[in-house]
Amino acid sequence: MSDNIAEISDDSFEAEVLNADQPVMVDFWAPWCGPCKAISPSIEALEKDFGSQMKFVKVNVDENPISPSKYGVQAIPTLIFFKNGEIADQITGMVAKEKLEETIKGVL
Repeated sequence: MSDNIAEISDDSFEAEVLNADQPVMVDFWAPWCGPCKAISPSIEALEKDFGSQMKFVKVNVDENPISPSKYGVQAIPTLIFFKNGEIADQITGMVAKEKLEETIKGVL
């Protein structure tokens, strides 16, 4: 995991995501999830490209059940993009890096 992608909790979700001063990509994941591990290198690469414009965080759904439940996360990985405290876009499942990049650009 990249040092720049913070692991956040239900307790810190509001401060880290909803009150952030820039768009935020939240990666809802779990350690046992194969597709979550598979998409991780793409997310880390995009964080390097877009980290100055967008905040990247991860939420472990096993340890933090409130946030995924509040945002209707049914499957992982689910990436939810927040802008000004509101959902701007969402991706569920394993997707190509190009699709992630396109979504990030759309949110920015």
